[in-house]
Amino acid sequence: MKEFAQFIKVLGDANRLTIIHTIGKSSRSVTEIIKETGLSQTLVSFHLRTMREKKIVTTRRDGPFIYYSLTAPELYDLIGELSRIAGFDNVITKATPSLKIVNQHRR
Repeated sequence: MKEFAQFIKVLGDANRLTIIHTIGKSSRSVTEIIKETGLSQTLVSFHLRTMREKKIVTTRRDGPFIYYSLTAPELYDLIGELSRIAGFDNVITKATPSLKIVNQHRR
């Protein structure tokens, strides 16, 4: 349970959530993440390292570039659902069509 709590704690940072939102279900280079988030290179690298250590993101090298993607792309949808439950619709991500159907049945 302690390790799971640490995993959740890593997700509980606004900059990391912004990076996750930027990566989405695709892969992004550090340069793309910096451009999209407006965060400094040092800050992005720090957060990516932390997320890589907790296996939230994975890397792929393509020539001189390293691309980051979510280890479990469904995490993107899960965070979107958590933001919806907390009353922050579309703050992190928009629900996918399948999740919208599930949400309609809950109401």
